[in-house]
Formats: sequence, C-alpha cells, structure tokens
Amino acid sequence: MSTTLGSAFIGGGIAACGAVTATHPFETVKIRMQLQGELQLKGNQPLHYRGPVHGVGVIVRHEGFRAVYRGLGCAYIYQVLLNGCRLGFYDPMRQTLARLFLKNEKAQSLPINMFCGAASGVLGAAAGSPFFLVKTRLQSYSTFLPVGTQHKYRNAIDGLSRIYRTEGFSGLYRGVGAAMIRTGFGSSVQLPTYFFAKRRLMRHAGMEEGPALHLYSSAVSGFVVCCFMHPPDTIMSRMYNQNGNLYKGVFDCLAKTIRTEGFFAIYKGFLPHLTRILPHTILTLSLAEQTNKLMRKVEGFVVPSLVETKAI
Repeated sequence: MSTTLGSAFIGGGIAACGAVTATHPFETVKIRMQLQGELQLKGNQPLHYRGPVHGVGVIVRHEGFRAVYRGLGCAYIYQVLLNGCRLGFYDPMRQTLARLFLKNEKAQSLPINMFCGAASGVLGAAAGSPFFLVKTRLQSYSTFLPVGTQHKYRNAIDGLSRIYRTEGFSGLYRGVGAAMIRTGFGSSVQLPTYFFAKRRLMRHAGMEEGPALHLYSSAVSGFVVCCFMHPPDTIMSRMYNQNGNLYKGVFDCLAKTIRTEGFFAIYKGFLPHLTRILPHTILTLSLAEQTNKLMRKVEGFVVPSLVETKAI
C-alpha cells in the first residue's frame, strides 16, 4: 500500500467515506446501546436496543429511515481526517523509523508498526474530534426512545455553532483525550495486523495480491481492532454525549461506569460495533488499496507534466 503522503491521505479518506456510508446505521445503534442505562444500577437499566439488527429495526420503524443516517455528514468529514491521517502518515513514519533504527526502510518491526499505527491514529482523532462530538450527539438524539443526555441540533453546523457559543472553543474538544486513546488503541493494531495477516496469507496460504487477499486480511484486522478499541470507545461516547461535567475525565468515566453498572458495561454495544467495524475495515482497507493505485496513476500523469512544464 506504499505511496506518497498526499495520495495516501486522499485515497484513505475516499475509501473511508465509501465504507462509512454502508456501516453508519450500525454506528448509530452502537452509540445508543452504549448510552442506554448510563450510570444506572443493574436491573434498572432499559433495553430499548438489543442488538444491531433489532436496533436498526426499532429506529427505522419509529423514527424513519433517515434517523439511522443522522450525523452522516460529520462522519464523512471525520473519516477523511482520521483515515487520511492514519493511512497517509503510517507508511512514511514506518519507513523513516525503520531506516533510522533498522537501517532498512523495507524491514518490518512489530513495535515500530504499532507505534506508527497509534501515532497516526492519534493525529487523526485529534483533527476530527469536533466532528465526532457532534456526530455522537446527533446519533444519540431520539424523540421515541431517548438514551443518555439529549442534544437537539438541527444539523451539524447548528451543533458546532451552539457548542462553540455555549462552551467556547474548548467545548468542541470535549472528550478528545478519550478519542485519542480509543483511536490509538485501534490504530496501533489495525494496519500492523492487516499487513501481518497479508504477509502470512501470501507466505503460508499461497494467496496472491488481489481482492481476495485484501478481504481476508481486512477481516482479521477488523476483529482485532474491535476487541482492542471497544472499551475506550464506550467511554468516548459517554464523554462526548455528557452535559456539563458528569465525568471529570477518562478514568473518572471508566471508574463510575464499572462501579455503577459492572465491568461488562464497557462492552455495551459490542455486537453492533463488530457488525460495523468488520465491513468498515474491510471496505476501508480494500478500497484504500484500489484508491492508492488510482492516486499513483494520477500522480504519475500529473507530476511528470509539472516537471516538463518547469523545464520549459
């Protein structure tokens, strides 16, 4: 997947937007499941949304089809920033560190790969945090079965402007610490696992470069990402959706959630998350392979033309 920073950023962003279009309804269900029964004792918690399919059915039946796609515009912007950074910075960072420490930019090292995956993901999460904040609040809002704190925004622009007016610039970055931890966890294993699975399948299963190899490698990566990322994802959803200072920080939110609801509360919404993350990872990484090829062709056509123009 090696390519230049610019083409990888653009290609990664385009690939992620294609993936999020297909998986956004399950993200909506996941967020509502993470918020239902927030800080309520076991036995008193509502079960409005019981799983990915049931959740989508409940929302569509009572709120309309558009409700499962609420916040999609913010999701597009966030995915461009997140995956553009993640896919755009990962390989250049990995090559630089491999050249520095291993004296060979093509050499593979799991610690270096995980560090570069986490670092590129943290950069993307910080860049896109305000849009994920508004997306979370738009998706959690329901006139039929409200869960968690309800924020009634007309659209993404209204949400951003109201947060800025009432909470200031820092309000747009509420929960960014949780977002960076969550994305750092996921990114530290996503690309390293993808490339690890890809190399092993080529070496031991005799698979060749192509859609089938990309599909299997992405599926392995998606499952591992979901296992690592879901607990901080739950904390992030609650911190983004809170009103006022219900939680003082990441660890306060984690402690209050486990103390009140039990340890497995941090795994609420795991199935819809897995239902979302598997196809999302498969589509993102598989499409990224194709969009990167396209961007390299575009660069090959444009860059020589620019060089020739300068020479003239």
